[in-house]
Amino acid sequence: MDVLVVGSGGREHALAWKLKQSPRIGKLYIAPGNGGTSTLGENVPIGQMEFEKLAQFAQEKKVGLTVVGPDDPLVGGIVDVFKARGLRIWGPSREAAQIEGSKAFSKQFMHEAKIPTAEFAVFSNAALALAHVRVKGAPIVIKASGLSLGKGVYVCRDLTEAERAITEIMVERVHNDAGNEVVIEEYLDGPEISIHALTDGYSHILFPASQDHKPIGDGDVGENTGGMGTIAPVPWVTPEMMSSVEGQIVTPTFEALKKNGIQFQGLLYPGLKVTLGGLEVLEYNARFGDPETQVYMRLLKTDLLDLLEASVDGTIDALRTKIEWHRGFAANIVIASGGYPGEYKKELPITGIEDAEKVEGVVTFHAGTKIENGQVVTAGGRVLGVSAIGGTLKQALDRAYEAVGEIYFEGMYFRRDIGAKSLSA
Repeated sequence: MDVLVVGSGGREHALAWKLKQSPRIGKLYIAPGNGGTSTLGENVPIGQMEFEKLAQFAQEKKVGLTVVGPDDPLVGGIVDVFKARGLRIWGPSREAAQIEGSKAFSKQFMHEAKIPTAEFAVFSNAALALAHVRVKGAPIVIKASGLSLGKGVYVCRDLTEAERAITEIMVERVHNDAGNEVVIEEYLDGPEISIHALTDGYSHILFPASQDHKPIGDGDVGENTGGMGTIAPVPWVTPEMMSSVEGQIVTPTFEALKKNGIQFQGLLYPGLKVTLGGLEVLEYNARFGDPETQVYMRLLKTDLLDLLEASVDGTIDALRTKIEWHRGFAANIVIASGGYPGEYKKELPITGIEDAEKVEGVVTFHAGTKIENGQVVTAGGRVLGVSAIGGTLKQALDRAYEAVGEIYFEGMYFRRDIGAKSLSA
């Protein structure tokens, strides 16, 4: 079967890497792809938001399945465009993807469905939002309601930070239309975990828990990013805790969506906070996480193409007890451009990737890269994801960091404490 993967990040490289291993894979296309995906299949110079061009390409090439990685095309309705042409595509419809596309919608949905989440209020007026935070005090969390590449969440430790966040989002509009509304939430204390549930709209398969590290700085300080590194499984998340995740959050979410007339087919990824009072949903995502995908693809033993087709065809129930995972742990360390998540240089030459992959258990996934005159160069904020597997979490992390040490480009930055809290837990 010929497959088209839509997107250009580390998540899409990891999905393509795993799909390439399927004995049923034919031609593999990635649109637009990156410097790493070009080694697995054919990069196609069509942007991820050019839905009609992508659909035309899929039709002309007789693509058997299109797999959508990023949030923007899903929220924009790429699945609806493909289905209107009778093309097979994996991912939720535009209606279903609004659970990620609008934080205001998703918080109201959680409230009505009685899904545990922080107290919140929604504002479309900056003055009213400022008045609210002055009444509530800090710490407090302020979120741009729309999509903002993971950078629209501000954890404000004092009122000055909160006022600055509202000004940035609603007045200066640093996140453009994503800041038309803000969601203001109570601050919840505790570690975060990422939950991934693959569904066909009827049944679902729950993946092991993973953990991303969002802030740019070691010790979880500084601005939020798209994610600086992940581990899976999370060693302190017990089977009992996963049962609670399924019973209190995942199943009730799917049931509430159905009750609202929304059939969700694809991947639901709730980000959770584990508080002293129990599990709380921070947000919903309607696709695979990035960089969570990188660790999941390293651990998944089952053919990914089989899973994605089952999600599209309504046959997940038959695979629920058959999905297999490799034993051990996986880690993924993101190497970013200096200056990220702010401004950064591009087109800087990268060296050492081949040496990094000589370290046992290591696979490097490209994100913001491209190939110029045979040389891999930087092309984005998050540049590479260095993944490793190991029998223990420490072994996976040690291998990943050893491999990171082989890679160089000017100004490169990475966190040095990915997984550290779980090692000491």
